[in-house]
Amino acid sequence: MRRLSSFFLEEMAAATVMILLAALLPPSARGLDRADFPPGFLFGVATSAYQIEGAYLEDGKGLSNWDVFTHTQSRKIKDGRNGDIADDHYHRYMEDVEIMHNLGVDSYRFSISWSRILPRGRLGGVNSAGIAFYDRLIAELLQKGIEPFVTLHHFEMPQELETRYGGWLGVGIREEFGYYADVCFKAFGNRVKFWTTFNEPNLFAKLAYMLGNYPPAHCSPPFGNCNSGDSHREPYVAAHNMLLSHAAAVDNYKRNYQATQGGSIGIVIAMKWYEPLTNSTADILAARRALSFEVDWFLEPIFFGDYPREMHEMLSSNLLKFTSEEKRLLQKNKADFIGINHYTAIYAKDCISSPCNVENYEGNALVQALGERDGVAIGRPTALHGYYDVPEGMELIVKYVNQRYKNTPVYVTENGYSQFSNNSMEDLINDVGRVNYLQGYLTSISSAVRRGANVSGYFVWSLMDNFEWFFGFTVRFGLYHVDFETCERTPKMSGKWYRDFLTCSRPVDQARTLRADS
Repeated sequence: MRRLSSFFLEEMAAATVMILLAALLPPSARGLDRADFPPGFLFGVATSAYQIEGAYLEDGKGLSNWDVFTHTQSRKIKDGRNGDIADDHYHRYMEDVEIMHNLGVDSYRFSISWSRILPRGRLGGVNSAGIAFYDRLIAELLQKGIEPFVTLHHFEMPQELETRYGGWLGVGIREEFGYYADVCFKAFGNRVKFWTTFNEPNLFAKLAYMLGNYPPAHCSPPFGNCNSGDSHREPYVAAHNMLLSHAAAVDNYKRNYQATQGGSIGIVIAMKWYEPLTNSTADILAARRALSFEVDWFLEPIFFGDYPREMHEMLSSNLLKFTSEEKRLLQKNKADFIGINHYTAIYAKDCISSPCNVENYEGNALVQALGERDGVAIGRPTALHGYYDVPEGMELIVKYVNQRYKNTPVYVTENGYSQFSNNSMEDLINDVGRVNYLQGYLTSISSAVRRGANVSGYFVWSLMDNFEWFFGFTVRFGLYHVDFETCERTPKMSGKWYRDFLTCSRPVDQARTLRADS
């Protein structure tokens, strides 16, 4: 894919005519500015509860699936650690909100810990201390002029529900999620105007029930050797239950809360952009198939009432069927917006016409994802294997979603750059790669908006370094460095860059990456 040639911001002449001429140039020619985005466009940062909160047994919180998983299967975490303390956000939330205020963000995307609100699910009662914590957090955000953007499920649930229903494999989990969502709408909906039901359910279903990297760690050969599981069927059972849980929660919100609370509700999907490895028909179809198994898997049922044709053809009886009533529930309650979590583009190689390795994330689609073509990487590598800096992919995935889903508003709910934690402190703080990555992807979004894309916001992953699931603390995505022994927060170059971009306090260009001083 062609790389964007430059993002350098030219110094604008003082003359009015030059300023007017500059305003007519696209961002790639004149540099990136907040004014390149429409009025009301939300800029924010994102986190999730388990990754930052800590306080895993305080104030009545119950054990979550991730609490138990990290303690009993620590070998599955790269550094063997857990989120018991994480960033200690539970005790330091006021400091963190002040950091956001100083950055100049409009919105904060965070998740609510289900096990902090309902320690044992709907049968155990609501934990008033959990409600009080999120009340305080929301109040502090609003006092600073920061819009809460709330996710109900970001990979975690009370462990008791994991045990009782088999997590997302049991139909009883639908009623549990519906009850939990209703508790949150009642408690916080008068102040929360943006809700998302699920974060990356497509990624979660694969990592939890196909590859065995997330709790309950189910898998089967050739994808892995877990104690239990069926990698060909269980991801699609879990997805089916999450989709119907989403539809029921949206139906409840729209019938009982939306008119009085004035909010909107959507879902967040993990989305790579798949580029055909070659110009062959097989690889072109493989890239399209990979998008069906990644993006359309969840969005087609929500918007059109059924799974994509490619999935029906390839999965056969492993793909559950929706009843007529379930199809009506899904289509009646289309998402108000679609959240896109996009980090990378990747090449797609067909594995139907010529067998290849399918023991991977894309395996059930019979696609192999590759980062190189003819020995040349698709983009600059990042710390996460298979994740590259390819900003053009952002515009392509936004265009794909807008066209396929009837121009439904899109929020880029996660986009970020990883570093290895064992880099030197100087390299972690002077994160030139992250600055260039963010500027490139924001420029790509600006280009998409300029061409008519319906994009309403952008959230950096993440506000600060945190517990990165099965990577533990071995990789870092934060605008702020966190010392995981003391929990001290230190701004990185990228945090200062984002602040300058958001506050328009000075020109923002790549030349700034040569220095980290304010």
